[in-house]
Amino acid sequence: MTIKNKLRTGIGFLFILALICCGLSVYFLNRLSADAGMILKDNYKTLQYGQKILSAMDANSGPLNKAQLQTIDVNLNLQQHNVTEPGEGKLTDSLTTLYNKIKLSNNDAVQLAPLRIQARQVVYGIMQLNMSAIAHKNDIAKGTANRATVLVAFCAAFLFLVAFSFAVNFPGYIANPLKELTGRIKEVSNRNYHQQIDFKSDDEFGELGQAFNTMTRKLDEFENSNLASILFEKKRIETIINTMHDAIIGLDEKLIIIFANEVACSLIGLSAEQLNGRYAPDVALENDLLRNLLVNDQARLKIFADNRESFYSRESLSVNTKGKVIGKVIILKNITEYQQLDEAKTNFIATISHELKTPISSIKMSLKLLEDARIGEVNTEQRQLLENIDDDARRLLQITGELLDMAQVETGKLQLNFGSTHPKNIVDYAVRAIKFIADQKQVTIDVKCDENLPDVHADLDKTTWVLINLLSNAIKYSHEKSVVELVVKKHHSDEIEFSVKDHGKGIEEQYLSRLFDRYFKVPNATGEQAGTGLGLAIAKDFIEAQSGKIMVDSEIGAGSRFAFTLKRMAMA
Repeated sequence: MTIKNKLRTGIGFLFILALICCGLSVYFLNRLSADAGMILKDNYKTLQYGQKILSAMDANSGPLNKAQLQTIDVNLNLQQHNVTEPGEGKLTDSLTTLYNKIKLSNNDAVQLAPLRIQARQVVYGIMQLNMSAIAHKNDIAKGTANRATVLVAFCAAFLFLVAFSFAVNFPGYIANPLKELTGRIKEVSNRNYHQQIDFKSDDEFGELGQAFNTMTRKLDEFENSNLASILFEKKRIETIINTMHDAIIGLDEKLIIIFANEVACSLIGLSAEQLNGRYAPDVALENDLLRNLLVNDQARLKIFADNRESFYSRESLSVNTKGKVIGKVIILKNITEYQQLDEAKTNFIATISHELKTPISSIKMSLKLLEDARIGEVNTEQRQLLENIDDDARRLLQITGELLDMAQVETGKLQLNFGSTHPKNIVDYAVRAIKFIADQKQVTIDVKCDENLPDVHADLDKTTWVLINLLSNAIKYSHEKSVVELVVKKHHSDEIEFSVKDHGKGIEEQYLSRLFDRYFKVPNATGEQAGTGLGLAIAKDFIEAQSGKIMVDSEIGAGSRFAFTLKRMAMA
């Protein structure tokens, strides 16, 4: 039987007992009410009638007056209709006969006296008969009340015992299995799967016990079948991590160090036993390297290890599951060899660029001399050749200049000469320098620079070089007879923004994030538009070195807008 049916049966049984008890109470109450009603209705009224008849007869010793006769006549008539006891009817008839004789002899005192005495005796007889009946009926009512008390008390006691037993035992019937099940579940949560429940019942608890036992057996089987493989995989992963040449540190979501391979331990200067399981910020208080790894987001680090300076790249990976971060892995890759090669490359480029500038300058000087008529006349073909040589020399000189600037940036030897200057000075210098190229393509440069703008704190030469580069690119990508907009305005409260906008074909969005990378060139550019891929990268380095920002917006068919910001000169 199910728990639901058991509850229905128990509660239904209690309900039936309550109904029986209430029914008995109602039955006996009705019996007592009926008995009391019979006494009041029949016997007590007869006593009242007799009392009134006697009072009327004894009102005086002489003849009965009209009022006395009327009182006796009314009450005698009522008595005749209220005969309820055996023998009461015969006495009532005798009283009626005597009353008729009294009325006939009412004026005869000799006859009236004995008739009064006889009538009084008959009335007393009727009253005595009803008083005896009242006593008898009272005994019957008492018996009924006693029986009712016993039966109702018995039913109430039985009902109380059943309800008490139900109240005491049923909560335990429900709570004890739940308590046992809760304890077993707690054991299972502690990975103790050898748990079995024996509910000896055929209800839902029995089914629950069987389902729980099946679950624990399956969990135990799963644990035993997977534990060995999990431990093996864990050991293999630890071995792989320890054999890697990169330093690897694992943290959980609470910044507790989970693991650190041998390379990481060697760099930090602590053993794995000293790191694993500890709160990383606590260790960082006494370890500079770990503090830098946790606090700073530097992409490259210089670390003194193995008695020499080494360079490492830092990479931080977040471990996510279902959108929640559960840990972090910090990886340090040794890039010392690549750093040395990069420095050698940079030095080589700087040296070659520097060495090339002198012969290129000599070539340009020679071209100037050849163009002088005092040296000699040149024909049209020779002049065309000289112009081609001049263009190539100018292009070579520009490339070597950019290579030298990039070498300064990469080697950290970039020198800035900060000063205070009005933005219009930068704009005028750049526009004059680029005017010849703009005129050749019939491009108009529309300058909007307010005279009331505050001075900027910047390197005039480097900033002008950046603006010239942006204007040169805008002219290259503009159509003939178009307009390039150069706007200078306030940006926030402490910055001035320089922006250059062209109306060319624009740049595809997929290339915007790479425009400032070194040696990157936008695909499908014409030979005239293509450059070294260094100009924007150098411009970015120059602006960021002055605590500014450089940005780009572009839309296909609507042109591009390049902008950079500089800090305004602080007020004295």
